[in-house]
Amino acid sequence: MKKLLQGNPLYSIFTGSCPVCQRESMYVESNPYKLSDTLKMHERCSHCDTKYKIEPSFFYGAMYVSYAVGIAFAVAAFIISYYFLGSSLVTAFVAIIGTLFVFAPIIMRLSRNIWINFFFDYDAQKAKKTS
Repeated sequence: MKKLLQGNPLYSIFTGSCPVCQRESMYVESNPYKLSDTLKMHERCSHCDTKYKIEPSFFYGAMYVSYAVGIAFAVAAFIISYYFLGSSLVTAFVAIIGTLFVFAPIIMRLSRNIWINFFFDYDAQKAKKTS
C-alpha cells in the first residue's frame, strides 16, 4: 500500500514524511500528543538532505493553513453533532470547541505538512538514492 501512495503529496501530508523523498519523518517525535515535542522537526532529511526550514520564520505561513484546517475540523464536528446526532446548537458548539482542543496537535502538524508541500515536489530519483 505504501508503494501505491508514495509519490503523491497526500502521502507526505498525512504521514509527515519528507516531501521530496518521502522516506523518513520530518518530526523528531512521531507522537503529536507529546506536547513538548509536537513541532520539533529535524533540520534536514537524513536520506535526501532536504532542508525543511527554507528560511527563518518559514512555517509562519502554516498558520494560515491551520486556520483553514481548523475550520474543516469545526465544520465536521458541527455536522456530526448537529445533523447526525441531533444535538442542540449549544451542544454542537461545545462539540466544536472540544474537537478543536483535542485535535490541536494534529491540526498544527497537518498544517505544517500542507505548507511545506506547497514548496517541495516529490523526486523519484532522490527517493531511490541509497544512504
